[in-house]
Amino acid sequence: MIELAAGDLTLTLAPEIGGSIAAFRKNGVDILRPLSPERAAKGDVLGVASFPMLPYANRIDDNRFTFDGVVYTFPPNNGTERLNVHGTGWHSAWAAERLSDTAVLMTLERRIAGEPFLYRATQRFELSPEGLTLTTTLENCGPVRMPFGFGQHPWFERDADVELRFNARHFWLEAPEGVAGSRITVPPELDFSNGAPLPPHWRNNNYSGWDGVAELRFPTRGVTLTIEADPIFANLMLYADPKQSFFCLEPQTNVPCAANKLEAGEEGLGLVVLAPGEGVEGVIRFGVE
Repeated sequence: MIELAAGDLTLTLAPEIGGSIAAFRKNGVDILRPLSPERAAKGDVLGVASFPMLPYANRIDDNRFTFDGVVYTFPPNNGTERLNVHGTGWHSAWAAERLSDTAVLMTLERRIAGEPFLYRATQRFELSPEGLTLTTTLENCGPVRMPFGFGQHPWFERDADVELRFNARHFWLEAPEGVAGSRITVPPELDFSNGAPLPPHWRNNNYSGWDGVAELRFPTRGVTLTIEADPIFANLMLYADPKQSFFCLEPQTNVPCAANKLEAGEEGLGLVVLAPGEGVEGVIRFGVE
């Protein structure tokens, strides 16, 4: 674990557990759901505060897609779930270099024979008294061009009075096995542009055409978190199960199952096609008040 501190903010990083954030706190109050000592001892990445999604975010439908005439296949990678999800970065141990008392650079090179995506990724964490700036880079190290995507997967405690606020143009219906279905205009019942509490029913849906700003208010904790993301992050995934004690709000570049939808001829999916040696970068800022 690596500890950073700036003002009354502290950040704990777990490079070997998926290049993840283990805890993010203000005056000792948790902003993200913290990694417990028990789950840390097991190296349980599903228990962390946030992990990176790359070289794509969310699911691949039927664990395969075709790109440039080549069929790529993927193994299941999330317990009993059938579909591959969130890529390989969150299942990898990252190397970490402390740059200063308030900055850390994590690096991952994934060049495993037989895997469709060969890549190099970095995450730069910079903590200030105002919040956290997280810069992600992704480079195609493979021999052919490929459709890349990336994002962050924060987990939050499901307080009874939490409220979300964000603007988006489209809402993706959920198909079986968590696959993204049809894209529709955001209806009033699913709109968070004026602020709304967490829905009382199951949600596992992507919002696209996101303007890059989201506000999460936690009145009981006395904390407001503002997420500001570069335009490349045009998608925001909401996972909220009322039976669980947590929820997730995930800034990401691509729509779930984007490679499958690209194959079907859909547009505006947020994928970044990188030729060998090409790279991409995106910044997400987490402001705390």
